[in-house]
Formats: sequence, structure tokens, C-alpha cells
Amino acid sequence: MREMRIEASRKYMQTVQDFVKEELEKNPDCTRSDNLKIHMVVDEIFGNICDYAYTDAPGEITVWVDTDSSAEMVKLVFSDEGTPFNPLLLDDPDITLPASERSIGGLGLFMVKNAMDDISYESKEGKNILTIIKRIGEKDA
Repeated sequence: MREMRIEASRKYMQTVQDFVKEELEKNPDCTRSDNLKIHMVVDEIFGNICDYAYTDAPGEITVWVDTDSSAEMVKLVFSDEGTPFNPLLLDDPDITLPASERSIGGLGLFMVKNAMDDISYESKEGKNILTIIKRIGEKDA
């Protein structure tokens, strides 16, 4: 599992995406579809932490990536010391409503939940820890 610590700023989004891409390339079972879904998740989660975790002063985000080919999965872990927040407690948006009638927010996290196989959250020792698992290697449709 490789780790990156970086300032919680959207200006580092590409740096984080490049880090994840480099790790995904180490696993030949990771399909194009897997890559696209994982990068969407990185964009959404890293962006939300940047936008909402720290209110008083800039903080850091730690991102871990584990591309264990023997386990046929990719594991992403995002950790920050910002305001405690469990995104899994948010209600899913009502996607049956027209966009003009929906509440603002929540659609990105809804997409993350639906694109990944397992998501868990814990608040531990002053840290938000979001763990995301994606099984990989299924053939692209």
C-alpha cells in the first residue's frame, strides 16, 4: 500500500490523480472501466475533503492506494483531520425527480456508492477515515 500526504487543496487534484494512476498501472487486471470509476471516485472524495473538511485553516489529506492483484481489488483510503463527517449517513438523492426539483448536493457521493463495491467510514483519533474498495478485472462491457 502506497501513501501520499498532500495539502487539502483542489490545486493538487491532478497530483493525486497521477499518483493513483501510477498505482493502478501496476495491476494488469485493472480494466479501463475500473480506472474510470476509480478516478471519478478520487475526484469526488478528494474534492469534497478539500471543499468541506477544513474551515479555519488549510489541512492535509492522506491517500493510500493498494492494488493487490492477488486480492483482485483496489483499496483507496482517504484520511483527514477536518470536521468529523460521515458521508455514508447522507440520504441518497431522489434521481427519479427532474434535476430542477432535486436538492443540491449528494449526487457525487451517490455515484461513488454505486460505482464501488464497499465503502466504510470511521472517526478515529481525530481523523476521518474513508475506505473504498473496488473489485477489478471484470471485462468492460
